[in-house]
Amino acid sequence: MLWILFIPACFALNMAPGPNNLTAFANGARLGFWPGMAAGMGRMPAFAILITAAAAGLGVALAASAVAFTVIKFAGALYLIYIGIRMWRARVGELEVSAGLSVRQLARRDFLIAIANPKAIAVFTAFFPQFLDLSAPIAPQFVQLGAAFLVMEVVAVAIYVIAGRLLRGVVSSTGMARVLNKGVGGFLVFSGASLALSR
Repeated sequence: MLWILFIPACFALNMAPGPNNLTAFANGARLGFWPGMAAGMGRMPAFAILITAAAAGLGVALAASAVAFTVIKFAGALYLIYIGIRMWRARVGELEVSAGLSVRQLARRDFLIAIANPKAIAVFTAFFPQFLDLSAPIAPQFVQLGAAFLVMEVVAVAIYVIAGRLLRGVVSSTGMARVLNKGVGGFLVFSGASLALSR
């Protein structure tokens, strides 16, 4: 396997400012490092499931079944839009993603945000095979790549949570709280709409 190429390319995917990472930033700002990290771990079993599904060929199966892919895609899009609208409408100083919810509930939400996007399966299906050695058994290599992805995902969660924590003082002001509520909420709505409209 070409680890020297896989690691930087994969970490770029891990660090992309998508719905899960922006949620980690918001949780870090509101809850602090350890609760934010605990909440961010919710995505790990989701990604493990998606990686396993990709290894088992689900990505290919979904690509072959337009109806199944469309149903899953719209379900995920609607969930992202729903969460985004709730955050957009949250009161000033109260970030809906974390307000009034336990760490376990936030972790469950992080899991649902990650698992709701069928394009993640497509990413794993298309991305990982580029780094496989076809002359060696495929399954062990997929496991290694998946494990490396999850380790780097933990690092990405930590970076976003720390960034949120460091900017806590700025975020706690009324004006910035409004901007964060609407910014993260708007991004989730945009992500959901983009997912729904994508082919």
